Amino acid sequence: MLQKIHSPDDLKSLSEDQLSVLAGEIRSEIIKVVGKNGGHLASNLGVVELAIALHRVFDSPRDAIVWDVSHQCYPHKLLTGRYPEFSSLRTHGGMSGFTRISESPHDFFDAGHASASISSALGLLTAWNLQGRDDKVVAVIGDGALTGGMAFEAISHAGHLAEKLVVVLNDNQMSISKNTGAISRYLSKLTVTAPYQKLRRKIDRAVDMIPYFNRHLGKFIYRFKRGLKGLLLTNNLFVDLGFEYVGPLNGHNIRQLEETFRRVKRIPRPVVVHVVTKKGRGYRPAEDNPSAFHGVGPFNISDGVMEKFDTLSFTEVFSRKICSMGEKNPRIATVTAAMAKGTGLASFARHFPDRFFDVGIAEEHAVTFAGGLAAGGMIPVVAIYSTFIQRSVDQIIEDVAMQKRHVVLVFDRAGAVPSDGETHQGVFDICLLRSVPNLSILTVTSASDLSLCLDWAVNECEGPVAIRWPKLSCPSEIESFSSPVTLGRGLYVTCSEFAPAISAGLEDVPFMGLQKRKRLLFVLTGSLYGECLTSARFLLMKGIIADMYVLRFIKPFDEEHFLSCVDGYDAILFVEDGMKSGSMAEYLQNLVLLKSSGGQNPPKTGVLTFPDCFISNGTRTQILEDSGLSSPQISDAALSLLGS
Repeated sequence: MLQKIHSPDDLKSLSEDQLSVLAGEIRSEIIKVVGKNGGHLASNLGVVELAIALHRVFDSPRDAIVWDVSHQCYPHKLLTGRYPEFSSLRTHGGMSGFTRISESPHDFFDAGHASASISSALGLLTAWNLQGRDDKVVAVIGDGALTGGMAFEAISHAGHLAEKLVVVLNDNQMSISKNTGAISRYLSKLTVTAPYQKLRRKIDRAVDMIPYFNRHLGKFIYRFKRGLKGLLLTNNLFVDLGFEYVGPLNGHNIRQLEETFRRVKRIPRPVVVHVVTKKGRGYRPAEDNPSAFHGVGPFNISDGVMEKFDTLSFTEVFSRKICSMGEKNPRIATVTAAMAKGTGLASFARHFPDRFFDVGIAEEHAVTFAGGLAAGGMIPVVAIYSTFIQRSVDQIIEDVAMQKRHVVLVFDRAGAVPSDGETHQGVFDICLLRSVPNLSILTVTSASDLSLCLDWAVNECEGPVAIRWPKLSCPSEIESFSSPVTLGRGLYVTCSEFAPAISAGLEDVPFMGLQKRKRLLFVLTGSLYGECLTSARFLLMKGIIADMYVLRFIKPFDEEHFLSCVDGYDAILFVEDGMKSGSMAEYLQNLVLLKSSGGQNPPKTGVLTFPDCFISNGTRTQILEDSGLSSPQISDAALSLLGS
């Protein structure tokens, strides 16, 4: 059945039984592909019937269906002609795991961050209306994304404009982790209003059976329903903001959904359709543990067992460290934005529930709330992915840095992030935050380094601090990684420490017929240590002395100490996992060139960063190779600087 769906038009003629078969095939295909490639599983399994109903009633792409975040867009992709390419999901050069304009005319926006759908949809609808178009726009937003303030800003504006926007509220009582807060409780209360909605649907069906009724009868029926609602149900938030409210509906009943959407299309004002779904529906492991199966790597389909690795990741090291610190210091509190498990704070939440705060998908509030905690004498540690911290730059500046609040910001998934594509790369935090006064920025290299830097940030630093680390396993330890934290200074690592056997025999190796042995220094951010290490060992095998200066501190920076470390090198290669414009690499290159200007033998310098473009799907290795940051490319750049 699924192979015959080339566009939403192919859904129109299917019977109810055929739709049920199609829903099962869609779920099977999603489980098969995500089991192999990884991806967002539970959220997509929960909206299969909803996607089918939307595409049967609305005429995409003439009508627009806008998926918030779009980590639930896999059924939409399969229903819009992308089944032949679906096996390439989230792979290098393959289909994105999110909606992408470049993929299909059925995708109206590049999505990936939460709470934006209503704003985008309202703008699109308003533009169409101004141009005389009467096509429909539907925004599908989850109850988790509704915790973001931007969603309410858009709802308020939509109620004011009174455009015919349809907002489908997909209520599964989950975002990534289980929903928290008053909004979640409020939506749960709305689900008990089903008796009113059942009676209302009976009235609607009765009216539909009347072959003709005039305008006055229509107005009477509308006022009657409003009066009935006043008797049976206190108006809800959406009604108060200018929306018509319909629901709750069974989000897995295609027939009921279709009937409702057809009526909703005729309502001449904004409407919220409240749909209740089950995250992970149709796959027992995901139903039992929807949080674990929200975003997953490859797993065994038969039992849901996921891949496990023997080495500790930076996230796991942070999780253990912050729990240990929480036991010793009752002033430490942790904050996250719906990412307790992903950021490593789930264990802290279990051990210290009174000092753990999940604010929902509300990064701006998370940072300002932490500023308030700091003002009250706590030491808040805010754990947010690098890509999502972008949303709270203003709050970092105004509510934390300007007021010198002792808030510790930790950015997981900094640098290259595999598989999730353009919207999830952690490449902007350095250039966005380097210019912020009072804010210290650190980048860690190993488990020991992370532990030392977190100790320093919590116990020694008095102002705001940001610490960044990659989505990566920790490298093997060397002695330098355990060096005490000294303000502004990095880790100077000579080749004799990370490759003693190779460096010890260098004097006996001829160097390409040259009398003077060349010396090169890598200056790097911690998450690229592995790539630079491989490159340095390669250069050593060629007889080139290659040392490293790891930028433990991005800011503040001890320039005098740094210049003393780089003195005497023939070439310096700056390697950073961020964008070049506004990078530390570019700044330090200029510092070295300024210092060495007028000298007899100034060092040759080069800079390797991510290119000035958005970075698509791929493994970490593929992303780095596409960006010119793989180990062979670093080696080639070093040899080029040395003229070798």
